[in-house]
Amino acid sequence: MISRVLIANRGEIAIRIARTCADLGIATVAVAPADDMSSAHIRSGDSCVELIGVGVAAYLDAEQLIR
Repeated sequence: MISRVLIANRGEIAIRIARTCADLGIATVAVAPADDMSSAHIRSGDSCVELIGVGVAAYLDAEQLIR
């Protein structure tokens, strides 16, 4: 059984993923760089982790996401 999902995206799709996970009882971790920390997708996750970098490039850093 899946117990937690990393949402490595932003915008409406991230919010929909968080909502569906909540309906299924699955915890979510949203990620974002400092310049996106006030975005709606961060508030929709159960917890958040700040990424190093800015903008889209931070979300595309696969090594950072795995860490």
